[in-house]
Amino acid sequence: MTLRDETHYAAWWGRVPYEAMWRRMQAYTAACDDASPDWLWCVEHDPVYTLGLAGRETHLTPAARASGTPVVRCDRGGQVTWHGPGQLVVYTLWDLRRRGLTVRALVALLEEAVIRLLADHGIRGERKPGAPGVYVDGAKIAALGLKVRHGRCYHGLSLNVANDLEPFARIDPCGYPGLAVTRTADWGWNPPLTAAAEALADYLPPGNWTWCAPPAI
Repeated sequence: MTLRDETHYAAWWGRVPYEAMWRRMQAYTAACDDASPDWLWCVEHDPVYTLGLAGRETHLTPAARASGTPVVRCDRGGQVTWHGPGQLVVYTLWDLRRRGLTVRALVALLEEAVIRLLADHGIRGERKPGAPGVYVDGAKIAALGLKVRHGRCYHGLSLNVANDLEPFARIDPCGYPGLAVTRTADWGWNPPLTAAAEALADYLPPGNWTWCAPPAI
């Protein structure tokens, strides 16, 4: 895949509440035109459970609701997941038409980027047919959820780095009861989230992302 000479930006937002970030993604995407750059927005969230458009409430256990962790129903695909401190979230605000990408191709591209990143650190990641994401020894380490509107994508992927895994025990992760979840720290790689974000960006085309301050949205 080749891209034209548009500038591509990446930004580290720090720790931001989920819903505030979601609304910024919606606003940026709604304001885009053909000259708007693609972005990677990298972030760490406060603890939150999120449900996709078709997410079923039954995948949240009573323990999840009793935990006091907010539950947000959003407009991405997929079922239920958790975000929180120690987990890297990378949002891909991309013009898919300009890139010549289908949603399926984008999913494969994101999975491959994570697999290659993990391999750099001696961790063998793999796909599961029919279950988007990346797995290590059968346990999920990266989850994907996307939204496409008028040919433009937002939302993206989460990579478990050093986050608490206990909140996943209160849900059916991504809609799969009993699905095991893991993190890179369990496999010997525990970088700062900023370093993990920069390393992952190197595997997301075009690779030469310009890192800068987050845009005013």
